[in-house]
Amino acid sequence: MNAEELVEVVLPGKVEPDGLQLRHGTVPTPGAGQVVIRMEATGISFAEQQMRRGRYYDQPPFPFVPGYDLVGTVLAAGPGVEPGLTGARVAALVKVGGWASHVLVDAADVVLVPAGVGAAEAETLVVNGITAWQMLHRKARVRAGQTVLVHGANGGVGSVLVQLARAAGAQVIGTASARHHDALREKGVEPVDYRTDDIPARVRALAPGGVDAVFDHVGGPGIVDSWRLLAPGGTLVSYGSASTRDDQGSGQLPVLKLLGRVWLWNALPNRRHACFFNVWAGRALSRDRFRARLRADLTQVFTALQRGEVTAQIAAQLPLARVADALRLAESGTVAGKVVLNP
Repeated sequence: MNAEELVEVVLPGKVEPDGLQLRHGTVPTPGAGQVVIRMEATGISFAEQQMRRGRYYDQPPFPFVPGYDLVGTVLAAGPGVEPGLTGARVAALVKVGGWASHVLVDAADVVLVPAGVGAAEAETLVVNGITAWQMLHRKARVRAGQTVLVHGANGGVGSVLVQLARAAGAQVIGTASARHHDALREKGVEPVDYRTDDIPARVRALAPGGVDAVFDHVGGPGIVDSWRLLAPGGTLVSYGSASTRDDQGSGQLPVLKLLGRVWLWNALPNRRHACFFNVWAGRALSRDRFRARLRADLTQVFTALQRGEVTAQIAAQLPLARVADALRLAESGTVAGKVVLNP
């Protein structure tokens, strides 16, 4: 392990993609209960796009190493770690730190990647798959025969969410720009053009009685339309504020506004429900429960991949040294799926 070199991407402050820095160092040594993962694939999620603008609601202070998740091989394990873990391919959800050649994590936080699943394939389904699965099955509890609306159906989370919803037997309406509509139809999704269509009118035409669940990462004023489109007994799952990505000012305020709306809607006498989804919710109260749930749910997502219910949507793969190009591509809005970084 000592012969290898650590290479990581540093976000020094609010910078353009070209302002990201490469830093070289020594591969960390695992302590008790820890492992060092040699990264094979990490990725660019919407969180990093917000972080470089200083607008992710609980990002650490600059400078730091971004990277919400990763897949790789366990290079070394510290005392107390199961010996068989060394050499295994694993996935980890870390929030920050994944954009590095080697990442130190607690062994209890890794999830085994099934044999035959490639690193880049698995990477597209870590934070995106966990988010989609838990929103669909733990929050909205979508059942066969129901109808759901997925905003950003071609995106990282959205593309997984629509496939899991179809696998659960739901009818899916998905918003996306026109160039993604054919691909969505192939997945059994009814597409709506968010740029040219009157979304509420179009959705009401497709689901006159309302939809049973809406998954909204956009936030902003449009969240009101999402709420109004719910059928009685329906659930709105808000999980981001993409519409405010390029705004100035506080990164916390858009989320606080969403939380306020959710609280108000749930306080009203109605038969609908709203929630704000945070993949890290509950971790502070019970880390063991959080880990067990994450492991169980990600394993379900990988199983769905193996069954062909979900396909890994890789938008592009670029080396870590070209992270600026990769970030620009991810932010361009021109690709479907996830931009993956390799060592």
